[in-house]
Amino acid sequence: MIRERSDLNFYFITKRPERFTEVLPDDWGEGYDNVRVCCTCENQEMTDKRLPVFLDLPIKHKEIIHEPMLEPISINRYLELYPGKIECISCGGESGDNARILKYEWVLNTRAQCIQHNVSFSFHQTGSYFEKDDRIYHIERK
Repeated sequence: MIRERSDLNFYFITKRPERFTEVLPDDWGEGYDNVRVCCTCENQEMTDKRLPVFLDLPIKHKEIIHEPMLEPISINRYLELYPGKIECISCGGESGDNARILKYEWVLNTRAQCIQHNVSFSFHQTGSYFEKDDRIYHIERK
């Protein structure tokens, strides 16, 4: 379907990049132009585990998402080792009654890394608990 509908863009989010090659079609090559794949990395441990695998996969359009972002995450090493391979990095908080806090300083740190390496950045959701300027905001989600 994805190959046949080249007029549409497809977006996949995964936290299991090690399984990606198990499901590729025979004609995938380096990827289809209309497919964007995003790898989730919620903390430094998962970033260091998933990104080396993800960034070596045959995918034309790669993105990273820190969601739920649970701590400050350094991606400088990956942006330096794989210049131009990451098109966008986005951050977001966790929602729900038991959500963990997202600190604005973490988001700003990721943004600064993106600016330094000329990579697009998006901050798309605070989550239920958001800390900024030493104040914690509870943001209800309905």
